[in-house]
Amino acid sequence: MNNKAVLPKVSIIMPSFNSGRFIREAIDSILSQNYPSLELIVTDGGSTDDTMEILKSYGARIRWISEKDRGQGDALNKGFSMAGGEILGWLNADDLYEPGSLQTVGSFFEEHPDTLWVSGYCSIIDEQGKEIRKLITRYKIWRLRHYRYHHLLTENFLPQMGVFLRKKALERVGPIDETLYYAMDYDLWLRLGAIEDPGFIDRKIGKFRMYSTTKTMSGYREGFREDLSVAKRYAPNNPWLLFLHKLNNFKIVTIYSLINPFSPAKIKKTK
Repeated sequence: MNNKAVLPKVSIIMPSFNSGRFIREAIDSILSQNYPSLELIVTDGGSTDDTMEILKSYGARIRWISEKDRGQGDALNKGFSMAGGEILGWLNADDLYEPGSLQTVGSFFEEHPDTLWVSGYCSIIDEQGKEIRKLITRYKIWRLRHYRYHHLLTENFLPQMGVFLRKKALERVGPIDETLYYAMDYDLWLRLGAIEDPGFIDRKIGKFRMYSTTKTMSGYREGFREDLSVAKRYAPNNPWLLFLHKLNNFKIVTIYSLINPFSPAKIKKTK
């Protein structure tokens, strides 16, 4: 059988704003996959750096828009509404996909036609692309391999760039919640998880870039508080799960406080 004839079309949405420093590497990590039916849509929030020149340099190989938006959630929803693929992915403009990951994802969906969403795992890299926080990666892989929905209610261990879903699944659960700043992915995972458990791809799908000016690092305390508020939406009558979520938040905030030497109040949030 010719896999190129049967693999589903994949649409990758990339929200961006003043991402010129990393966006070319992120785009190349997608286009270099040579996936047979691929669409990359960049939804830019009106960048004032060299992002536009970089996007234009790709010609017809990518689709993009650049206009003022209401934030990352709005940018994602614009991209998802434009997408023509059966399978949707989301890669931030400073993160990367591993070589061959889209082939693996497409093949998984083709071989499991009833699966609505899947997750692989990801590593963490610094600004220069060097892998860091290996113990955190191992911990998240362990949580993913032992996935249960009630575990997800106590902690967001799914890697955003490692998750892919069918477009019909997004249509079923609804769009990204644009009122959320940090936990928009977690909210989506919990809505998807309420329908069915994700399929598991036991390989590294992507690389999450962690550095001082990402909102993940500069606003991690606010992010974990928002995670908890989202968990309360889906487990309002389960004080035990919410207690475990608070306990996990305390654990991770303590770890982040030790590994992040920067003052959150003094850092501009960029992702």
